[in-house]
Amino acid sequence: MTIRNEQAEDIQRIATLTAAAFEHAEHSSHTEHFIVDALRRAGQLTVSLVAVENDEIIGHVAISPVSVSSGATGWYGLGPISVSPNRQGQGIGSTLMKAALTELRDKGAAGCVVLGDPGYYGHFGFNVHVGLELPGVPQEYFQALSFVGEFPLGTVQYHEAFNATE
Repeated sequence: MTIRNEQAEDIQRIATLTAAAFEHAEHSSHTEHFIVDALRRAGQLTVSLVAVENDEIIGHVAISPVSVSSGATGWYGLGPISVSPNRQGQGIGSTLMKAALTELRDKGAAGCVVLGDPGYYGHFGFNVHVGLELPGVPQEYFQALSFVGEFPLGTVQYHEAFNATE
């Protein structure tokens, strides 16, 4: 398996993979593939990596800028992250996570936030930070990882592309 940046010819395969990965997900809007496309169209995909094996895309991760009400800069949101349904649980998502976070650090980011399972994302250093919140979601599912040691206070807002429904 290799991890590389997405290429133009990957776009449709990423959409298909992402839709399949979230098709049966319990806490999903089932719009994740639309979100990735909308982020791409808006020029907001800071990191977009694919996992490839035998010329097949088996995983994808997206990272895009977020805004923080305090005015803190350099913060990004991870997600969606997708793995082919028949390949989940094999470490592909973990490999993508590590590569994406490394790339984000290398770009000089201050940190990254994620909305998701604390049991999973905690393995990568994400934790809940009181005073940093995403309105409308339980605090324990909104976590952050700082690359500079400090965490901003305030409300986080994802790009409007996260409202995409087609």
